[in-house]
Amino acid sequence: MILPRNLISLSQTKQAHARIIVSGLAGKASLMGHLLSFLAIFPSSPFDYSLSIYRTIKNPNVFSSNNMIRCFAKSESPLQSLVLYSCVLRNCVRPNNYSFTFLLQACSKGLGVYEGVQVHGHVLKLGFGEDVYVRNALIHLYSSCRRVESSKQVFDESPHHCDVVTWNVMLAGFARDGRVSAVEKLFDEMPERDVISWNTLLMAYVHNGKLEEALECFKRMRESGLVPDEATLVIMLSASAQLSLLENGQSIHSIIDSLNLPMTISIGTALVDMYAKCGRIEQSRLLFENMPRRDVSTWNVMICGLASHGLGKDALTLFKTFLNEGLHPMNVTFVGVLNACSRAGLVKEGKHYFQMMTDSYGIEPEMEHYGCMVDLLGRAGLVSEAIKVIESMTISPDPVLWAIVLCACRIHGLAELGEKIGNRLIELDPTYDGHYVQLASIYANSRKWEDVARVRRLMTERNTSKVAGWSMIEAQGKVHRFVAGDREHEQSLEIQKMLEVIDTRLAAAGYVPNISPVLHDIGEEEKQNAIKVHSERLAIAFGLLVTGPGSCFRIVKNLRVCWDCHEVTKMITNSV
Repeated sequence: MILPRNLISLSQTKQAHARIIVSGLAGKASLMGHLLSFLAIFPSSPFDYSLSIYRTIKNPNVFSSNNMIRCFAKSESPLQSLVLYSCVLRNCVRPNNYSFTFLLQACSKGLGVYEGVQVHGHVLKLGFGEDVYVRNALIHLYSSCRRVESSKQVFDESPHHCDVVTWNVMLAGFARDGRVSAVEKLFDEMPERDVISWNTLLMAYVHNGKLEEALECFKRMRESGLVPDEATLVIMLSASAQLSLLENGQSIHSIIDSLNLPMTISIGTALVDMYAKCGRIEQSRLLFENMPRRDVSTWNVMICGLASHGLGKDALTLFKTFLNEGLHPMNVTFVGVLNACSRAGLVKEGKHYFQMMTDSYGIEPEMEHYGCMVDLLGRAGLVSEAIKVIESMTISPDPVLWAIVLCACRIHGLAELGEKIGNRLIELDPTYDGHYVQLASIYANSRKWEDVARVRRLMTERNTSKVAGWSMIEAQGKVHRFVAGDREHEQSLEIQKMLEVIDTRLAAAGYVPNISPVLHDIGEEEKQNAIKVHSERLAIAFGLLVTGPGSCFRIVKNLRVCWDCHEVTKMITNSV
């Protein structure tokens, strides 16, 4: 009985090698070539072992040499395969299409575009330019090396020598380059699409922030009759997580269950992340605890999820368990740990873990780690310490760090320092609207309306407009988006009536509007009316309209919630 290659283990291959030697057949080049072919397909076969076998072959033919090139392509030094290829040519062995496929794979892994160009020259010289497998490898090479125009040139040269893989490789090249419109155009032109084609389009949307387009694309994929694979579902869980769309995430979870897919690390980690980002931290925890296998990324997602929910002490307890399991933390792990300290106001612990990161694990702080420390100290009112952290950084500070300090100045009423930092930030990056808004807010809190007007004039003169805030809610199987003062929704009249009901009940509960977020020198009544139609209040009113008593609905916002809307949301939550 001959076992399929994918069922033969490395140890079985070594046993076969031993039997060949004992039988006195080690000199048979064909046997050694087939032995190499088995080693070439193993994901982690010892490279030195493969090379030692190849060196025993006298006058290796193209089959043996191709398999050795393939072994080189998987090794830590993939570009060394070109040295072997040169030896093959010197020994007058003519390469075939497989030779170039494996050579180009090696160049792709080693990002050897110049070496790949030389191989491309040999491809054309020896007449393999229209071989579909070689063409696919060439397109992949140029895409991997960010030469997408070269990929497109190869793709266009022989349009009749393409298969679905050719189209998919070109599609992936455009996606890797962030050219979403090119991905869409090519996808529409494809004569045949498989799951990989759809996954590439979905990934292009998700990686470039076009999340709602990804949801619509997935819907079209399902309507086409294709069954999603693990990669599809992980991508869509990521989209649901980033949009905080719980219902959509739950529907993806139900598809996973209906397909009887195993709880792999990828699926489990994506589910843990989705439920955490959609506000279901207990469900996230339950999934994490029940996963059959977890890797460092799974632990990172859970630690970060607990941190984002303000469960700082729980996140730190989980981190200690992580260390007790013998796992080694990464940069991202400490971002989660330091964020947990920041959200929970654990200043002493934050300083301890920041020191541990460098002293115990040799991890050099990156911008995200410094950002967490500056945020931690700023939230705690230790603004001077936060500034010292920035000034002592071993890398050039990002303006975002100073923006965090500016926010702390606004919160703690440090108007003079905030004015100084705000003006400095505007000089550093005059195009970013957030700095103007924060500075204007500091002036407004001090009732310096002339300075507020000056900052707003600067924004106008420099063509810098404030990013429009929006709030989104998932209800009735659709995603509904609102902006401040929105009257475009089909149920706008009912929403306005619900807002009136909310205002009446808030007044009865003792609510007093906090109009400080309104950065205009206008009457108090006008300011109160402006706050009442903020996007999150419209979304809340709509949610109360369309959900039943006791139901839970979630609202996603692209900007920070203003203080007044934060207080109103708490009051509404406690009263329904």
